Formats: sequence, C-alpha cells, structure tokens
Amino acid sequence: MDLQKIIENLVDAFLSAGDLSLQLREKGLSKEIKSDNTPVSNGDIEVNNFISSQISKVTPDIPIISEETSENKDNSKLKDFWLVDPIDGTYDYINNLEEFTINAGLIINNKPVAGLINAPAKKRMFYSYGKGKSFEFANEKTINLSELKSKKTEPLNFISYSNKIKPEIQKIYDELGVKEHTRMKSSLKFCVVAACEFDGYVAEPRAYEWDIAAGHAILENAGGSVRDFNGNDILYGKKDLKNPSLILKSKNII
Repeated sequence: MDLQKIIENLVDAFLSAGDLSLQLREKGLSKEIKSDNTPVSNGDIEVNNFISSQISKVTPDIPIISEETSENKDNSKLKDFWLVDPIDGTYDYINNLEEFTINAGLIINNKPVAGLINAPAKKRMFYSYGKGKSFEFANEKTINLSELKSKKTEPLNFISYSNKIKPEIQKIYDELGVKEHTRMKSSLKFCVVAACEFDGYVAEPRAYEWDIAAGHAILENAGGSVRDFNGNDILYGKKDLKNPSLILKSKNII
C-alpha cells in the first residue's frame, strides 16, 4: 500500500471540503440535535458525503467508518479501515467559530498510520503518511512537522478540553510539571501539539475513535506520542468505538 500516494491524492479533496464547509456556513446552516444530544448540521452531512466519496475513489477496497453514518460501525472484525469525522467541533462550526476540523484517519492492523486534518477557518491543512512524514500546508507553503527543532519549554503549556481541570487530570499535570493550560476543542489540538506550539493534552475516556485517529497519526509521525493513562498504545476498531484515556505529548517532552 502506497500511503504517500493515497494521502497526497486526498489533500486537494480535503482543501475542497474545507471550502465547501465554509460556503455552506455562509449560506446558513440547518441544525438539529442527534440522539446523543450533540448538534449536527447539513454541513456535516454534505462534507461527509464529499470526503467519503473521494476516499472511496482512492481506496475502493478499504471500508469507511464515519461519525455521520451507521455503515460498518457494528463490524468488530475490521483491521484495515478509515475513520472519518467530517466536522469535529460542530458547535464551533455552527456558531461561526474557527476551531472545527475535517478529519480522516487510515487504520492498518488496528493502528493509525496516516491521516488528514483540515482546519479551514484557520487555513491550516495537516496530513501524514509515515514516520517522519507529517506536514502542514498553510500560506502556500508545506512544512515538515517532523523536522521542527525540538526544544523543551518552561513552563509546560498543555491543551485542555475545559477550563475546569478534573482531579485525575490535575494529578497528571503535577507529575509532568504542567503549569499552564489553554482551552481548545476539536482535533486541532493534536495538530498544534505536533507542531510543537503546545506541549501536550490529557483527557479522561471520552469521545470516539473518529475524533482522534487522524490526529493520532499526525502527532506520532511528527515524533510525539499518544498513550493512555497506563502508558499503553491506543488501538482502533474496538467494539464500541469509544476512546480510552489519553495523554498526548509533543516531541519536546517525550
């Protein structure tokens, strides 16, 4: 499998998907609340249909699991598959904020090997297809995140999902020496840690595999790490597709 060819063939599609998401938002989105009490818009659905069709053209034999469809979600025997989150950060998307992302992670043998994340409102496109091959495309320039110089910062500044830090997370902060945290939603957190703009992220078990797969590949391939609270690797294709606990670290601190 030529991962570089697969991902590079999808970069333009993800840039187009980002343009589509912004165009739909400018026209005015229709919104509803799903059964899990999370919002969804027509933009989520249209972006999902577009990127899923583009992925299927490039890799017709690899199944797709998307947040916005039921297809393949009950198949616990999959080892090679795509995980798609067409709009991660729907709240930001429907409220004209900037941190939403468009995501697809390629899982091979239950591990993330490649991924694409576009943050169209921020005009930042991230993608990866192997160790040492994580990139950001912005301002008409491509930067290899893996080649960014590693330097430990003081104090450590982590991304947090909420301004209120739970005790189990604060304990890990104390162990690592984290003194500052900045609130950020969506998979953009993986990208800014991969770019060494922040040092890490800690989360208790929450969300689903499609929320983290693409970012996991981008961060690890950039030299960072993604583990659970016990230091275990994160595997994909679990029966319920739910995430375990997470500790993300940039290459600055691993």
